[in-house]
Amino acid sequence: MLISSIVVKRAALFTGIVQEVGEVASTGAGRLVVRAGDVLRGITLGASVAVNGVCLTVISFDRASFSVEVMAETLRRTNLGRLRPGDAVNLERAMALGGEMGGHLVQGHIDDTGRIASISREGEARLIRIESPPEVMRYIVIKGFIAVDGISLTVVTRDAASFTVSIVGFTGEHTTLVRKGVGDPVNLEADIIAKYVEQFSQTRSGGISPDFLREHGFVAEV
Repeated sequence: MLISSIVVKRAALFTGIVQEVGEVASTGAGRLVVRAGDVLRGITLGASVAVNGVCLTVISFDRASFSVEVMAETLRRTNLGRLRPGDAVNLERAMALGGEMGGHLVQGHIDDTGRIASISREGEARLIRIESPPEVMRYIVIKGFIAVDGISLTVVTRDAASFTVSIVGFTGEHTTLVRKGVGDPVNLEADIIAKYVEQFSQTRSGGISPDFLREHGFVAEV
C-alpha cells in the first residue's frame, strides 16, 4: 500500500556515509521513485533522504520504494536529470541528533557538478580525478573534505581545475562511484566550514587575525 500525504520540507544534515545503493524505479513529472531496503526502515512522510548527495523530501513510500519530488532547478544543477530506470543511486538518511559522525557535515545542497577526467590504480585503491568548476575549486584543499555524489571523501591532490580522490575497497563496494566512467558527471558539495571561513574573511577588512580567532573562541587568552 502506498502511503502519501502533504509534507513540509525540513532542514537536514548528512554525514556523507552512504547507507545503501538504491535503484531508480521511475522518473518523470518532477518525481523520482527509488527502490530501497535499509533506508526505508522507520521512514516517515517528510523524511529527508540524500539521493546522490541531493537532499530530497519523501512524499510517499511503500514496503519497497519511496518517492520524492525534484524541482526543475535541481534537475538542471545536478546529475539527477540524467537518471533512468535501473540506474543505481547513493542513499543516506538524515543524521539523527546525537548520531555518529562518520564522515563530515553534508547539507545535501549541491554546489555544482564535476566531470570524471581520469581513473587509475594505485595498489588496491582507485584514484579518480574530477574536473571541477572554479566555484567549487576555491574550497578544495589537500586533505580537506569533499562530497562526491553524496560520498564523504578526502582530497588527495589538486591543481587549478581538478582534484583527486582515492576509493578503497569498501567504499567502492558500497557506493556507485566505481561504476562510473570517464566523462560521467558527479554532484559536488564543498565543505561547509570552508564556506564559513570565506564568509568571515570577506566581512572583515583585516581577514582572519589573532584578534578574530580570540573573539570566536579559537585561541585562548594567556
